[in-house]
Amino acid sequence: MTTPTFDFDLFVIGGGSGGVRAARMAAQRGARVALAEVLGTDGLGGTCVNVGCIPKKLYSYAAHYGESFEESHGFGWEGEKPTFNWATLRKNRAQEITRLNGVYGNLLRGSGVTVFDAFARLNGAHGVALATLNADGSPGHQEFTAKHILIATGGTPHVPHFTGREHVITSNEIFDVEPFPQRLVIVGGGYIACEFASIFNGLGAKVTQLYRGEQVLRGFDDEIRHFVAGEMVKAGVDLRLNAGVVDVRKTADGLRVECEGGAVLMADAVLYATGRVPNVKDMGLEAVGVVQGAQGEVVVNAHYQTNVPNVYAIGDVTNRVQLTPVALGEAMVVVDRLFGPATGKAARSMGYEFIPTAVFTHPSIGTVGYSEAAARGKFGAVTVFRSEFKALRHTLSGSTERTLMKLVVETASDRVVGLHMVGAEAGEIVQGFAVAMKAGATKAVFDSTIGIHPTAAEEFVTMREPVKA
Repeated sequence: MTTPTFDFDLFVIGGGSGGVRAARMAAQRGARVALAEVLGTDGLGGTCVNVGCIPKKLYSYAAHYGESFEESHGFGWEGEKPTFNWATLRKNRAQEITRLNGVYGNLLRGSGVTVFDAFARLNGAHGVALATLNADGSPGHQEFTAKHILIATGGTPHVPHFTGREHVITSNEIFDVEPFPQRLVIVGGGYIACEFASIFNGLGAKVTQLYRGEQVLRGFDDEIRHFVAGEMVKAGVDLRLNAGVVDVRKTADGLRVECEGGAVLMADAVLYATGRVPNVKDMGLEAVGVVQGAQGEVVVNAHYQTNVPNVYAIGDVTNRVQLTPVALGEAMVVVDRLFGPATGKAARSMGYEFIPTAVFTHPSIGTVGYSEAAARGKFGAVTVFRSEFKALRHTLSGSTERTLMKLVVETASDRVVGLHMVGAEAGEIVQGFAVAMKAGATKAVFDSTIGIHPTAAEEFVTMREPVKA
């Protein structure tokens, strides 16, 4: 029997973080690898680099400078704060993202990956069809075969259908909205909505955030949710809960947002951050028979393999844990499975317990492990330690911002199973503790660890008295 021959050993559809990592590492194992991504709009790096984590964090830094100028007066700095220039921030951000796009491209091509600037769709179990542009700008078409195909197309913002839908923007457009929205309405209560509410509030916009639920950040620890919402309101965000939108209409004075209950808001821009859905439109999944879930997500097994054996999927397109580092980890599992681990290394595995994450609100959130409610549901008896305080910086800054730290401990084993923080640099602090929790650190280990003084982080190793059990 003749062994089938293919153009490539691996064809990756999607040039985000997970797709780029898989393509690079597979090529380094000696595989013949291709990657397709439409580069005309954004570039390599996917949502995270182009319209997600990186630009969002840059804008968060920008917003913090406005707060810091005000706070500096308590430390002896005098005079008016500088004027914010929205155009300068946008230009500098765009230059940095373009630089990163180039870095990703160089990494891929330097590893031997063939990169196509094209929209790719499945064309049979082992086929990929590319919609390209010819040199004269006319539509082009190419077809290739691959032993393995990896879908890594990520997610895309979802805006529900309602009257005036065409007048709103999503997190894809907010970075370059023009002019700067002095009045910004944000619809949604997830981390994207809350982050942009804090960012634009810090940049000087009048921000109103509408959320249909009882509290923002569903899925996070309840105490953390309520605490950060209070801090955001204190900082100036007009947060309205149990508030939905009826319609959005364009008027001479801006966008008119009518809310359920009859309240009316006027805005210069309306940002809908109401969730993301898998980016699978027109990819040909149905024709090949790839099983999808209710939102279009690609269904995979523990090895990220679809029901079509040679087709794999990782990252947000599977709609499981929508975090860039998770996609990177999943990419390595697939590469090791298909092409073997790196020399001298064991094959990677991916664990979904104790995944740390951060929300770049002002103040920010850092969390790893179980919420208090989830821990009680899984472990039964838990012991909770909590500390709330004003950070040392704010004893002179004049800010009323407060910090919250919380530990959730499985009573029977003394293992720390949840660690949560609201405060400055929460993500930086929690990352280190995530290593300890992944290793199974107990409360006794925390208690025996010497703190670094004076820091906020030391509070995690000095909490001695439980607040409840």
